[in-house]
Amino acid sequence: MSHKGKMITLKSGDGADILAYHVNAEGTRKGGLVLIMEIFGVTDHIKDLCDGYAARGYDVVSPQLYDRQVKDFKATYSQEDIQKSLEYRAKNPIENTVMDVQASVDKLRADGNKKVFITGYCYGGTVAWVAACRVKGLDAAACYYGGAIKDFLDETPKCPTINHFGEKDHSIPMDVVEKIKAAHPEVPSYVYDADHGFNSDRRNNYDKAAAELALKRTLELFEKA
Repeated sequence: MSHKGKMITLKSGDGADILAYHVNAEGTRKGGLVLIMEIFGVTDHIKDLCDGYAARGYDVVSPQLYDRQVKDFKATYSQEDIQKSLEYRAKNPIENTVMDVQASVDKLRADGNKKVFITGYCYGGTVAWVAACRVKGLDAAACYYGGAIKDFLDETPKCPTINHFGEKDHSIPMDVVEKIKAAHPEVPSYVYDADHGFNSDRRNNYDKAAAELALKRTLELFEKA
């Protein structure tokens, strides 16, 4: 499978060398985008998403968040790989991800992007939320089914932020979504008639209608920021 971008190396805040997939915008450039992986690493699916945003005018950087533990990790959806992915996630402090996002934002800013956005999926949805609260230089954030957002409700995004959740997602029950809404009524939290991972066309839970509507809302957020 061919992709439009290439892997580059970023220097993170603690001096760690972090690989990242980078793809340049096509046509008129609208800004930069940090796209945060699921627990499975910067897979072909994540690269496809990056290429899709690049085709819509965004310079995209997607950092490999587990690079301090294992270089360029990519997992399948097998139970064995899921377990391995969860172990890497558990050993990766949120502070590391914040540094890696900051390095990604700084790269996009240095390349001349006047605005920089972030989106992320599952694990990446939580990272996007925390980044919106802590990282400097972000203009908007779209967080897809970030289950651990509930653990960071005492923090407030510093840029316009939206959340996407699936009503059928048993890993993020509706009472958790309601808790997030109550803690941050200023943040739109959209709920779709879909399951966890509805944006990934590699998974059984893929929901085309939900994915398209969530993307429409995400792009509108970025364009208004």
